[in-house]
Amino acid sequence: MPATATPFADALILQHLFEDGPGYLGEWLDMQGATWHLRCAEAGDPYPDSVRGYRGLVVLGGAWSANDERPTLRQAEALIREADALGIPVIGHCLGGQLMARAFGGRVEQLSQPEIGWWPIEHNGGATARQWFGDGRTPTVYQWHQDGFVDLPPGAEWLATSAACAHQAFAIGPHLAMQFHIEITPAKIKDWLETPGEAYPVKVLLHRDSVQDPAGMLAATDRHLPGSQALADRIYRTWRSRWPG
Repeated sequence: MPATATPFADALILQHLFEDGPGYLGEWLDMQGATWHLRCAEAGDPYPDSVRGYRGLVVLGGAWSANDERPTLRQAEALIREADALGIPVIGHCLGGQLMARAFGGRVEQLSQPEIGWWPIEHNGGATARQWFGDGRTPTVYQWHQDGFVDLPPGAEWLATSAACAHQAFAIGPHLAMQFHIEITPAKIKDWLETPGEAYPVKVLLHRDSVQDPAGMLAATDRHLPGSQALADRIYRTWRSRWPG
C-alpha cells in the first residue's frame, strides 16, 4: 500500500477483517497511479472521523453480518452517509454493499440459501447497468455470502440479479453496491478455502446449486478470473470517473 504520511489520499478503503483485503482493487489503484489509505478494523486501525479530503470511498466485505452490533460497522455506515452528502462516490463489495443498503435506509437479511463460488448474474440492460457493467448481460462473478440486501434503499435503482440472490447490485446517486466480490484474486480464494469455516462443507452438501466445492471453484477460477478482472476494470473506472475535483 502507498505510504500514509500525507493526511489524505485519492481513496479511503475500509477493511473489516484480515482475510478480506482489497485484492485486485489495490492492484488496480496502483496501476492507475492513485493513492489510497487502508483502515482495517480487525487490526485495530481507527476509522477516520470524516471522509472529507478523499475523492472515493470503498467498503470491503467480510464474514460478519451487516446487522451485527459492532461499532466499526456503524462507523462505516456513518462515513457512507457523509460521503454521499459530500458528493464522494462509494463502492461496496459484499458486506460493504450491505452496509450501504443499511446506511441509505434498506434492509439486510439472511437469504434462503448461501451463494459461494463462481456464478452468473444478469444485469437489467438499462442505461445505469450498462454504465457500470457494460453491454454483456450475464457476467460470471465470485460470490461468498449468506446475507443479502433484501429491501433496497429509497431512491436506489436495482441493477442485477442471480438465481440465488434477487438483489445483486444497486446504484444510488454516484454510488454502487455489489453483493459479489469483484476484487477477488486467486490468493484470496486460496486463503478462504484454507479456512472456510465449519459450515462450508455442510453448505456444499446441502446447496449444490449455489455452493461450489473446492475443486470446482478452483477450476472455475481459471476460466472466469480474466472476465472478472475485465469487469472489475470497467466498474472501477466508472467509480473513478465520478471522483470530485
